[in-house]
Amino acid sequence: MIAHLLPLVVVVVLALPVLLSPVSRRADLLVSRLAVPLFGDYVGRSPRRSWQLSRLRATHVGTTHRVFASRTLLVSGLAGVVGAILGVYAAVWLVDLFSISRAVIFAVVPGPLSFLAGLTRLQDLTLLGLFVLFLFFGATLGSALALGTYWARWTYLDQLANARASEIEATLPRTIAFVYALSRSGMPFPAVLDTLARNDDIYGEAAREVGVAVRDMNAFSTDILTALRHTADRTPSEGLEEFVDNLASVLGSGRNLSSFLREQYERYQEEAESQQEQYLELVSTLAEVYVTVLVAGPLFLITVLVVIGLVIEDTLTVVRIVGYAGIPLASAAFVVYIDSLTQHDTALTNVRHDVASVGTRDGATTDSARSDGGVGLGTAVTDGQRRNAERLAAYDSLRAFRDWLRDPIRGVLERPWISLVVTLPLGVGWVLFRSVPIPLGPSALGVLDHPVIEASVFAMAVFAALHETHKRRIRRLERAVPDFLDRLASVNEAGMTVVESIERVAGTDLGGLEDEVERTWRDIHWGADAGDALRRLAIRTRTRMVSQAVTLITNAMDASGDIAPVLRIAADEAQATRRLRRERQQEMLTYILVIYISVLVFLGIIAALTVAFIPAVQEAAGTTAATPANAPNVGVTGAFAGTEVNTGAYELVFFHISAVQAVCSGLIAGQLAEGGIADGVKHAAGLLGLTYLVFALVLL
Repeated sequence: MIAHLLPLVVVVVLALPVLLSPVSRRADLLVSRLAVPLFGDYVGRSPRRSWQLSRLRATHVGTTHRVFASRTLLVSGLAGVVGAILGVYAAVWLVDLFSISRAVIFAVVPGPLSFLAGLTRLQDLTLLGLFVLFLFFGATLGSALALGTYWARWTYLDQLANARASEIEATLPRTIAFVYALSRSGMPFPAVLDTLARNDDIYGEAAREVGVAVRDMNAFSTDILTALRHTADRTPSEGLEEFVDNLASVLGSGRNLSSFLREQYERYQEEAESQQEQYLELVSTLAEVYVTVLVAGPLFLITVLVVIGLVIEDTLTVVRIVGYAGIPLASAAFVVYIDSLTQHDTALTNVRHDVASVGTRDGATTDSARSDGGVGLGTAVTDGQRRNAERLAAYDSLRAFRDWLRDPIRGVLERPWISLVVTLPLGVGWVLFRSVPIPLGPSALGVLDHPVIEASVFAMAVFAALHETHKRRIRRLERAVPDFLDRLASVNEAGMTVVESIERVAGTDLGGLEDEVERTWRDIHWGADAGDALRRLAIRTRTRMVSQAVTLITNAMDASGDIAPVLRIAADEAQATRRLRRERQQEMLTYILVIYISVLVFLGIIAALTVAFIPAVQEAAGTTAATPANAPNVGVTGAFAGTEVNTGAYELVFFHISAVQAVCSGLIAGQLAEGGIADGVKHAAGLLGLTYLVFALVLL
């Protein structure tokens, strides 16, 4: 018995380091130390090396081609060995499965299937035949796993590159607006790029891509033209590649940089509107596809299966498979597909919450000058200093928890999933309270479904309330940003300084930003630096649009006292973003209504099947059974003779299918309309509650 399990032990030993490498640094180092000596020389001569290098550079995976390609070959080889061992086990299982006599097979299977008796010849194989069988299964499964693993590793890398390209394209317009605005303030262009790279948490993947060029210039003394051309060669985004190529040409030819950036800024503003129209058309198509394929399609299939089950043969099991597995899995695949195609609203993404990192040119500390009193490169590190550094690292790792303790309500609003820590135990308690004592057998499901759905609606409603409260606060603040920037620019153009401009604007009606701007002015009035006061404004609001405005203002203040042109550009960009978002919300309302109507139609037809059709069939079956066999003109009811209709089972299945369809449709409605699953929780809670009320009050 132990010898029989020995190959499985080998499988575990081979697979364990690979499985632990994402979470264990030692396992990750072990895999690399095994892979590089074995395959390092070979991958350097690979004919696909250039393509692989381009994918690695495009994804910023943080490792060299030699290491990644060597690890890929090692992992693929280990997968092949594991597959070969499992293939042998599969062959043994196959031999045991067909180790039955031919007489038994002839006695069980119908005559047309008697050829299956030939499978019993597996037990008569010679030692050589068994060896060939084991070799075939081991080689087939091992080769499939090895090639599949190799293909999956590089395909996943390619998908990461495509995902980064989409994110770069999405953040490119506001990145160009930032570069254009700071260049208008008089800041040297290398400093503009350096500032952009240091605010990559605000400006996203496009800023991170530019940050590689900045690193080349700062760390390797690369000239700006060469660094930009390297960025154009490396980036997976065609839009950024074109912009960087044109930018390098302008810098090399001596053309007016400000006019070029203005042209690019206006061009990308127009392209943003065009992309918005294309996106709305795409969402319209996706909504129609969803209603047709995943709402009307399952409804038609379920109706046909019910009719067949009531007339000819029981199909309740197939209906359950469609409802419990088909609809959820298809909806999940649809959500993943939408997520890969649609634009994402990143306005709710939190930025760094420390004053030194928001909008500063000198926020980053260098290795030779540490703000915590530590030491830089080239200095011996003592054990005490190392322990202090570890304590500081541990303290910093608890920053999120400390921030939550200082303001727990805001922490829950920003992370509504925390509410599940409370609502899930309460839901379990409610289910136990409503269901005790729980009956044994199939009837337990019918007892549990009502309290489970009630608890689910409660948990989703709490999550949706917290998420919507936070989102409405963000939207209220961002609606006021264009007016704030426009008024600040007007006052600055009148000849007032930045401090005087903030004082004047603080006394006006700014909607959601009024209290925050007045608090910023109090900071300045009590002696704070204007830049620090504005950075605290960004930290308090924790919204991307406010952080972008603060970054522009503070950096423009460092370059010049005349910040009106920068503010005008920022105000125009914020106003355009606000307008596009409002148009999108108006258009999405139509598609939400379409999904709601489709779900109501689904619910109505299911209700009709439950209330009218199934009882009618049951009554017809009873009437037919009571009619004498020799009675003339039996008619349609003769089709139901002898049919036993399990009305309760059908009602329960229809209830479950309607609940599943309500949740899936609600989540997809939020994904289509607002770009995230979290936005669909409120729709899912509402539709699930409506389904529950219909079945509880009308049907059941």
